[in-house]
Amino acid sequence: MSTSEQEEIKKLKKKLKHQERKNAEVRDQMALQRTIFANERTLMAYLRTAIALIGGGFAAIKLSQHVYLVAIGIMLLPAGVALALYSFYRYLQKQKLIRRQRQDYAHTSHLHAELHEKEASRYGNTD
Repeated sequence: MSTSEQEEIKKLKKKLKHQERKNAEVRDQMALQRTIFANERTLMAYLRTAIALIGGGFAAIKLSQHVYLVAIGIMLLPAGVALALYSFYRYLQKQKLIRRQRQDYAHTSHLHAELHEKEASRYGNTD
């Protein structure tokens, strides 16, 4: 290979490395968004279950002729309300954790670009 081809390959490798760093940050941001959405889906699942418990308790109380079903219905109502309250508590705690981790996360692509420029200028290369 000629010297010009080797230099061209070096330049392409540098550009590829730089782009890979940018892509890593995009992946990190997308992972954060997936985490937020997963937390929201979990909240919805908890609430769906809580509504089912409340609905089942209400149906057991109103539509049943047996004392034991009324007792089960009376137990299901507060269980559903408690589950709904717990789901909001859990959701808010996870959101705080996600927010805290987001604040601790620092973008690094601009630092990589500065480092690349300094190293390239050391060798007289300013691509």
